[in-house]
Amino acid sequence: MIKLEVKIEEKSNSYPIFIDCNLSNLKSEIFDFINGKNCIFVISEKIYNLYGKILDLKKETVFILKDGENQKNFKNYKKIIDFCLNKKLTRDDFIIAIGGGVVGDIAGFVASTYMRGLNFIQVPTTLLACVDSSVGGKTAINSPFGKNLIGSFYQPNAVFIYTDFLKTLDIRNFKSGLGEVVKYAFIEKSCCFEEDFNLINFLETNNKKIIEKDTYTLSELIKICILLKISVVQKDEKESGLRRILNFGHTYGHAIEKITKYKKYTHGECVIEGIYFAFDLALKNNLIDKNYMFFMQDILKKFDFKKVQKFKLDKIMPIMKMDKKASSDFVRFILPTDYSTVKEFRVNDLLTIF
Repeated sequence: MIKLEVKIEEKSNSYPIFIDCNLSNLKSEIFDFINGKNCIFVISEKIYNLYGKILDLKKETVFILKDGENQKNFKNYKKIIDFCLNKKLTRDDFIIAIGGGVVGDIAGFVASTYMRGLNFIQVPTTLLACVDSSVGGKTAINSPFGKNLIGSFYQPNAVFIYTDFLKTLDIRNFKSGLGEVVKYAFIEKSCCFEEDFNLINFLETNNKKIIEKDTYTLSELIKICILLKISVVQKDEKESGLRRILNFGHTYGHAIEKITKYKKYTHGECVIEGIYFAFDLALKNNLIDKNYMFFMQDILKKFDFKKVQKFKLDKIMPIMKMDKKASSDFVRFILPTDYSTVKEFRVNDLLTIF
């Protein structure tokens, strides 16, 4: 088992992240961690159907959440709150999320608001959740106006990652997680971690093993991405500065998700398209040269990501201005400036750039 530690600046709290491959350890390790406290499990319907017998959880403690981004809504938020109340959970008890980003986001938001906060454990079951949403403390639900517009920063008490879950993850959703992995490769040097992983080279060298879901390779890949995210989150928990670099590819990507009603493309596919958009914008503004653009394209081709349709800027610009990271006066873009290096730029009107 790999153990990492998150330590938030100017706070005494920290929490562990465990990376294991043996799913049969999950129940005992979690119950050892909560040490006799009461708990409920918010679990993805798909995961429950696949792993319910292995997990062997008491049915009366399990809230099953249907799969899909549209499930991260007010109605389900209230249902989980009511479930907690019916189980008489106190602030000393635990909500444990077992699933992808949707489950982790909504369960975490419930944990942050129920009785003004109770204990929370993340058990991510997708590659996307392993390297991104389960670490860093962002919790949220969606509204008709956009994704993750209602939420809070609420750090978990622990994160348990079991790579066994990824064996049954379909290739499209696995590649969706790789969209976030690639993001880390292009921002690595800006994450200010003391060790140079050269994640881009790791992806080039191990692309076949990654697609084949080799256990050791995936564990290393997840560890690298998490260490990079920890480095950023520890320095900027509330996204007031450095943490914004984690939005590389996301401003345009989130707009595609919104305009297609979260149904046509996965999050990772939209992030990859956002990376193409960011590189194109950087090239047009002489922030990078063509060689770096070609290099990026070669890396992405190795993973054969699904193509995303192009949208006219005048249709997608209003959506980007509604992004929670935007200001009333400008849209924030994280753009590449050098190898594995990015910087924040404020764009008042993209139509003047293209």
